Amino acid sequence: MGVLPDIASNMLPGYEADPQRVIAQAGTIISLYALGVVIGAPVIAILCVRMSLTTLACWSLVVLGAANLASALMPSFELVSAFRFVSGLPHGIYLGVAALLSAKTLGPGNMGKGIAISMIGLTTANVVGVPFSTMLGQAFGWRWVYGVVAALFALALLLVFLFVEKLPGNPERTARSEIRALGNYRVWLMIGTLAVGSGGFFAVYSYIADVTTREVGLGPEVVPWVTATLGVGMVIGNFLGGVLADRHLNRAAIFGLVLAVLVFIAYSLFAGAPIRLFIFAFLVSASTMMFGPAVQARLIRVANGADLLGASMNHAASNMANSLGAWLGGLVIAAGLGYLAPGWIGAVLAALGLVIMLVSIAVERRDKARSLDTGGVPVIG
Repeated sequence: MGVLPDIASNMLPGYEADPQRVIAQAGTIISLYALGVVIGAPVIAILCVRMSLTTLACWSLVVLGAANLASALMPSFELVSAFRFVSGLPHGIYLGVAALLSAKTLGPGNMGKGIAISMIGLTTANVVGVPFSTMLGQAFGWRWVYGVVAALFALALLLVFLFVEKLPGNPERTARSEIRALGNYRVWLMIGTLAVGSGGFFAVYSYIADVTTREVGLGPEVVPWVTATLGVGMVIGNFLGGVLADRHLNRAAIFGLVLAVLVFIAYSLFAGAPIRLFIFAFLVSASTMMFGPAVQARLIRVANGADLLGASMNHAASNMANSLGAWLGGLVIAAGLGYLAPGWIGAVLAALGLVIMLVSIAVERRDKARSLDTGGVPVIG
């Protein structure tokens, strides 16, 4: 799952080398995948609200495997694009289900660690999967990358079917309750925290190759090592964030966002030398991932029973963050502010995410006060 969003961007030269592909078309593939994620997360959560989480995970893997295999085999750009969109549809719901299954397996009081464990695969992909897929595509062509990913989904389907506990569905849940959660502004506050607060990471990540080669002056062969350092930071930050989230949800989110603001500022000022680049690449990814489990756990909580929707919308928000951060980062570079300037975008976005988070906490405290004033009966509005 962690490799998929990066395949098209890392394979741009491969698309261009193919007579039927050009870089502009490859950009369309990237956007269509992200669009599929954003659309698929809420729609599938609503349509499959009563389905067993285990069954939903299996069907998601079937679609992911089939769509990626089709992407590898399709003869035209239009058909490849269509199946990239289809591949994105189950992305959010599968990762949301994985988080819920992990949390349920660990038991009460472990939502943060459960989310963090489910995200280990995504973060590890940046250490191993993305560099491997890039080398595979350069050696054998981009179709092989999609084919290998399809095979991995088939393996994942077998493992989930054999080893993940078969949890029953809940026939009492309705699509109406999931739709009602979409109309709850408390849910959108948390989605906004993720989409805005995480955007800074993607502003930096999207242009880290240019920072490495053009700003710091290192060779292109160093770029995979910088990317791997980002991945290591993601793994460690994600794990620490999960532990902190289970101790105190709100404080963990606030701490992570404040730390991210400070790290982005330091990155913008000091990352222009080889050793410092590696240090700040690690810190940028670690601080961003540190608040992720807490914010996702809080999103599930404020969804008020629509936990599948809440868990899956987290990944839709991440794709929004990807688009927002990459776009803003490109703007400041195009304006001539330098290749480290996206770090300032990261600081601003993390600060805005912190503000949205504080508003969400204030709303929650107001709701609790109203509940006390009405004899324990919650007041919504």
